[in-house]
Amino acid sequence: MTLYIIATPIGNLKDITLRALEVLKSVDLILCEDTRKTKKLLFHYNIHKPLMVFHQHSSKKVFENVLKLLNEGKNLALVTEAGTPGISDPGNQLVEFLTKQGSPRAKRSLGEPEEIKIVPISGPSALTAALSIAGVDANKFVFLGFPPAKKGRKKYFKKLKELNQEFTAALYESPHRFLKTLDNLMEVFGEDKSIIICRELTKLHEEIFRGTLKQTKEHFKNGVKGELVLILDPVARKRRG
Repeated sequence: MTLYIIATPIGNLKDITLRALEVLKSVDLILCEDTRKTKKLLFHYNIHKPLMVFHQHSSKKVFENVLKLLNEGKNLALVTEAGTPGISDPGNQLVEFLTKQGSPRAKRSLGEPEEIKIVPISGPSALTAALSIAGVDANKFVFLGFPPAKKGRKKYFKKLKELNQEFTAALYESPHRFLKTLDNLMEVFGEDKSIIICRELTKLHEEIFRGTLKQTKEHFKNGVKGELVLILDPVARKRRG
């Protein structure tokens, strides 16, 4: 009765660990955010397992069903669309639910209840991949996930500026809100603030762009495809575009 939290490739399907493949082959069921993407990965490695959808809109019933399966002695794996579950996705909600609920499974012969094990299978993460090539001080950094879509954006960017006085700051953004976020950043930091943009990491059209916010807005003025990691260096210096 183990739930494995498995990191999967953020792009290149070869970026999966041998341990992750072994666990995916051994579990009874795989919980996944997007069945299409998960099937593509599983097919590539000739893995055939039943899938259950689990995402940010999953109902309480889905959480309870996962708990029920674990208490029946099943071993499950949780994967996200890409990267490490729990990092800006609902994987952490499931872990929190399971750790708070405990295990009401019938007691074993020794009279002790079995506990649900939650095991991390480490691997790819867009956050750490981006920080590794950013060329900034990553000994101390803050990660702020995705900016709010609507309500709370002003407060978010104000807090971002406050934290970025001392720490390297990293955030995610989707392509359709990216240009709006650049405008928000320029309003808060000014157009000469340096930024590193990591787009489509490990994929065919991977792009790393370094420059000021003004240069970044000009470079991506026609729009952008693929999700992005944005990194703000706390050192107030102008980077070369």
